[in-house]
Amino acid sequence: MNRGLSWRNFDFLLLGAIVLASAFGTVMIRSAVAGNEVLQPLILRQVYFALLGVALIILVASVDYRYWLSLYIPIYIVIIGFLLTLTGFGQTAFGAQRWFQVGVLFLQPTEFAKIIAIIILARYFEAVQYQPRDLKWVIGAVLWASGIIILILLQPNLSNVMVLSVILAVMLFVNGIELRWILIAGTAGAVLLITVIVLSVLGVRIPGLQEYQQQRIVNFVVPDPNDTYGNRYNVQQALIAVGAGGFLGEGYNQGTQTQLRFLKVRHTDFIFAASSEEFGTVGGGLIIITIAFIVWRCIRAAQKARDLAGSMIAIGMATLIFFQGFVNIGMNLNLLPVSGLPLPFISYGGSGLTALMLGIGLVESVVMRQKELDF
Repeated sequence: MNRGLSWRNFDFLLLGAIVLASAFGTVMIRSAVAGNEVLQPLILRQVYFALLGVALIILVASVDYRYWLSLYIPIYIVIIGFLLTLTGFGQTAFGAQRWFQVGVLFLQPTEFAKIIAIIILARYFEAVQYQPRDLKWVIGAVLWASGIIILILLQPNLSNVMVLSVILAVMLFVNGIELRWILIAGTAGAVLLITVIVLSVLGVRIPGLQEYQQQRIVNFVVPDPNDTYGNRYNVQQALIAVGAGGFLGEGYNQGTQTQLRFLKVRHTDFIFAASSEEFGTVGGGLIIITIAFIVWRCIRAAQKARDLAGSMIAIGMATLIFFQGFVNIGMNLNLLPVSGLPLPFISYGGSGLTALMLGIGLVESVVMRQKELDF
């Protein structure tokens, strides 16, 4: 495919949606940290990361995605090395070792590990696409993903373990996993989930889970109405913020819960609530529509990919963005337990935004080298 045709196939609608979401996220971060001098530098950092991300999309898209697939062993070894080092020497937050500090920057290898896991699994499913969908086929995929999942679990970072598990499950499903394995995995997962919920409610300590993680489950399943300033505080303030926004919102920089700092971690975990307070249901709805549009463009890229590996890269990114967005918004609306998953392209986070941009660059590379353009 010649250079001109490739760039004509570039999905500018996808890029436009990414730029729109990132720009809105930066605007909301500016409002969320208003009056807090300690957090003021985050605004400019997010702008830099957004600009770097757009350049990264163009750079990665210009390289055939199969080049990155051919390097799956080296990049797999590198990310495993980073995760191993992080487990012993990383900075700690909420009881988990999640980042390295390099000067004023914080590097979160887990964010990039999710993109690399998508590449590794895409390469695996292409390599075994003509093999029977038996137990060996399933175990192969699980083993490739487990190297990354186990190290992330050891941090411990249960939220991102769930993200990777969902990506793996979707890829297995799309590639034709047999119904019996779905039923077995579904039953085992349901039993495990119920066991965790019951033990958490009973106050039994579960190995592998931090105390605050179990407490979040308890607060969601059996909330204490008298726990006004305790573990349910953030969720309560988020619901108040969303409700206060009404249909059109209180106005930019005018949200009382946000500006008076009743809403905590409003530039990361609860930025959807802050956005809904200041821009109302209209603003929250536009965020959901934008993320849904990005997911749809990734799915369309998967449909038009020239090979299975390209399709799996696009499907993996669609799953990643959808699941993180779904969980974050559900958490803000008290429909799901509180987790540390950011809202894609909107929440503050240099590593998270850069990793997502890298993944979108891979999707664009798939789009540019598709069989035909029919968008």
